[in-house]
Amino acid sequence: MSIGQEPPQLLKQRLLYRGRKFDFEVNRLRLPNQAEGDWECIRHPGGALAVPLTSEGKLVLVRQYRFAVQRRLLEFPAGTVEPNENPAETIKREIEEETGYCAHRWTKLGEFFLAPGYSDEIIYAFLAQDLERLETPPYMDADEDIETVLLTPQELEQAILNGESVDAKSIASFVLARPFLF
Repeated sequence: MSIGQEPPQLLKQRLLYRGRKFDFEVNRLRLPNQAEGDWECIRHPGGALAVPLTSEGKLVLVRQYRFAVQRRLLEFPAGTVEPNENPAETIKREIEEETGYCAHRWTKLGEFFLAPGYSDEIIYAFLAQDLERLETPPYMDADEDIETVLLTPQELEQAILNGESVDAKSIASFVLARPFLF
């Protein structure tokens, strides 16, 4: 095995914070070239995201306040995978809670790491079709500030190209869904 292919050796692992949604740890590693250093990592259970498409060809998104960037971002509905829950169950729950729609047809689009430089979070992306508007308003968590937004794929693409505040997981999932949208 060449030096570039050898995995680093874990020397010490310290959990610095255990949170509601993620943990934060610092890992002391020895690289194949024998250099040592500390790497911080956010450990996350993963998230599921839906690209909801109405029968009229509109995408269902949410505009949601995000404290870390102190602004509202345009996003596809998504949520954290809960313990003992698979990503398909997660997104079926989240789409109803965040948008007030349920979907009767699901297609897995793929999965990707959100920010592998500092987190192990993986996003599982799905296309949600055959949408049905629920009669009761969406149930949102008390800590969410969400507005439902309907856009055509062309309008979303233009928003992205114009530099509007669209989060990365939604942009990546939009690219995965393009064959179904255009």
